[in-house]
Amino acid sequence: MSNFLAIITKPDNIPITLLLVGVVFFSWLALSKGKRNDVRGTPIEATKDDKIQVWPYLVRVEFLATILVLAIMVIWSVSLNAPLEAMANKSLTPNPSKAPWYFLGLQELLVYFDPWIAGVVLPTIILIGLMAIPYIDINEKGNGYYTFKDRKFAILTFSFGFLVLWVSLIAVGTFLRGPGWNFFWPWEKWDPHYVAVLTNADLSEYFGIPTHLPDASVNPVASIFGAVCVIGYYTIIPIYWLKKRNTDILKKLGLLRYSIVAFLFVTMIGVVIKIILRQTPLLFGLNPIKYVWVTPWFNV
Repeated sequence: MSNFLAIITKPDNIPITLLLVGVVFFSWLALSKGKRNDVRGTPIEATKDDKIQVWPYLVRVEFLATILVLAIMVIWSVSLNAPLEAMANKSLTPNPSKAPWYFLGLQELLVYFDPWIAGVVLPTIILIGLMAIPYIDINEKGNGYYTFKDRKFAILTFSFGFLVLWVSLIAVGTFLRGPGWNFFWPWEKWDPHYVAVLTNADLSEYFGIPTHLPDASVNPVASIFGAVCVIGYYTIIPIYWLKKRNTDILKKLGLLRYSIVAFLFVTMIGVVIKIILRQTPLLFGLNPIKYVWVTPWFNV
C-alpha cells in the first residue's frame, strides 16, 4: 500500500483526494439531514423564521471565511511543492498522459467506448438531460428542504449519475490508471515498462456468431444480433418498469416525459453494464467485450 499512499499524496493529487473526501462528506450530510426531516415529519427548515441583517452579521462571517481560506492557501503553498514539471517537449510524451482531473472521467470512458460515443454522444446526453430536469420533474415535494422519502427516485438517480458515473471514474483515472493507461490495483507498483496485450471480442462471438465473414466484411447475423440486444434493452426495461410500478406514472408524466426519463435512466445503467462487460471477462482470463452491436457504418 506504500505505492498507493505515494500516489494519493502527490502534490497534484492531494486536491483531488480532498475533493473526494468532501464529496463523500457532503453527500452523507445531505442524506442525514433528509433522514432527520423524514423522521420528524415536519422539515426543520420550516421552523426557522429568524432573520439577520446583511450588515454587519453576514459581511462579518464572509470576511472571517475569507481570512480562513487565505490562511489555508498560504499554509498549503508553503508546505507543498507546486506540481511543476520540465518544459514541454514535443518529442517526449509524459507516461501516463492524463487530462486535467475534471476530464479524467471522460478519458476513462474512452477505455470502454469509441471516441464518438465517449466524447460526443454521452456528454451531449448529459447536457440535454440536465437541461430537461426542470421540465420532467413534476414532483412538488422536497423543494426548499432536505428529504429522502419524498424524492427517492430523484436522489438515487442523481447520486448514481454523479457519484458512480462521474466521481468514481475520476478516482479510477487519477489513482488506478498508471503508465500506458494500464489499470493497477492499489497494492501494485506502477511499472513504466508494463505492456498489457488485450484481444478484444464482440458480444456476438460469445454466442458463437462471428463478427466478420471470411472476406472481412461484417456478418449480417452478428449485426442483427447486436441490434436485437440494443433495441431490446432500450424497449424491454422501460416497459417492464412501467408495468412493475403499476401506478399512474404514465398519466402523470405523459408519454413524452416518461420516454425521456426512461431513455436517460436506461442509458445511465447501460454505461455501467458496458464497463462490466469489458472488465469482468478479464477476471476469468477471457477476452474483454468491445462491441455489442457491429455494423458496416458504426459500432456500439
